[in-house]
Amino acid sequence: MNTTKFSENRIDRVFHNVEQANAYYDDLIDLGYNNDNITVLMSKETKDKFYATNPHIEKTGDAALKGAGTGGLIGGAIGAVAGAVAAIGTSLLIPGLGLVIAGPLAAGFAGAGAGATGGAIIGALTNAGLSHDVATEYKDYIEKGKIIISVEPKNKSHHTTISSYGDVIYPIY
Repeated sequence: MNTTKFSENRIDRVFHNVEQANAYYDDLIDLGYNNDNITVLMSKETKDKFYATNPHIEKTGDAALKGAGTGGLIGGAIGAVAGAVAAIGTSLLIPGLGLVIAGPLAAGFAGAGAGATGGAIIGALTNAGLSHDVATEYKDYIEKGKIIISVEPKNKSHHTTISSYGDVIYPIY
């Protein structure tokens, strides 16, 4: 699996509040998924609003991101309690886009903030394998403060379970 691109077999869900997103993430962990399987996207404002003051999340270190001239930060291990969306593995803030991405696709977004313009977030998402229409819908949700979680089901049973959460994002790929 190419971890810098969205999988064609993924299930994407949008969550309108942090409680729903955290419950979903907790259930994914219970199903045996981990930081290497779950991608989370949200705006920097959403992350700051819901996770910066969460007592269960402890920022354990930041390192300057090298390459691509982004000046972004990778949160080396933003972690603590399983189930906190902001605790997923590597978290990347893309300055200029106001986008926070956590999980296996974070590395693929490393250069996205360089020379960011209004359409840059759509460009970053299409470069990660989404169609323009899907990327536009993702951007709209992110800008509205929603949390998007994407995961590739391990089996048919997981597909059914995972599909029952949140709202569908652009159901026709």
